[in-house]
Amino acid sequence: MPFDHNDHYHRLLLRHAPRGGGAALDVGCGTGRFARRLAGLGLDVDAVDPSARVIAEARARSAAAGGPRFVQGDITGMELPRGHYAFISCLASLHHMPFATVAALRDALAPGGTLVVLGCYAERTAADRAWSLAAVPVNAVARLAVGTADRCRAGNGGRMTRPPVRQPDMALADIRREAAVLLPGAGVRRLLFWRYLLVFRNSGCGRSIMH
Repeated sequence: MPFDHNDHYHRLLLRHAPRGGGAALDVGCGTGRFARRLAGLGLDVDAVDPSARVIAEARARSAAAGGPRFVQGDITGMELPRGHYAFISCLASLHHMPFATVAALRDALAPGGTLVVLGCYAERTAADRAWSLAAVPVNAVARLAVGTADRCRAGNGGRMTRPPVRQPDMALADIRREAAVLLPGAGVRRLLFWRYLLVFRNSGCGRSIMH
């Protein structure tokens, strides 16, 4: 599919990123496109992905000084520094791991830091199916519009490494319920293209601020 649903939302996610420096963590970074955009804002970026192949490609594409630090690893088994990151992002990767992983990401946020999740959810309700149906014609138009540009992204007609695909198993209602427990005060809203946006801000006083 030439139209990348995750890339479509980069600008929306970047609205929540701090300006003027700070540490950032991109979880499930893939070949590093979003991590590079974070670094372009002046953030000191750690980017983690379990796939050795995509990390190798990410490093090859990010050779410039000041780029992200790409690390191969499973975030669920990593010990993250507590209270360290001003910004943590998770783009279409949380459904590859237990949702409770957000607790470790929450604890790694610095006071005032923000966690953003662009997630996938399982369709269960009539509302889910209605949103899915609405996305189909928009998706078709977007695919036509960006197809040529996407084929050039890898450079010189090369192929891009595609991330592994896994169907989500949590419905949106389940995600909201779990988030209310683990990320109290987080905002969760449905987006087009079979995605949701979760935003949690660490207030620094044991509670979060709806964002």
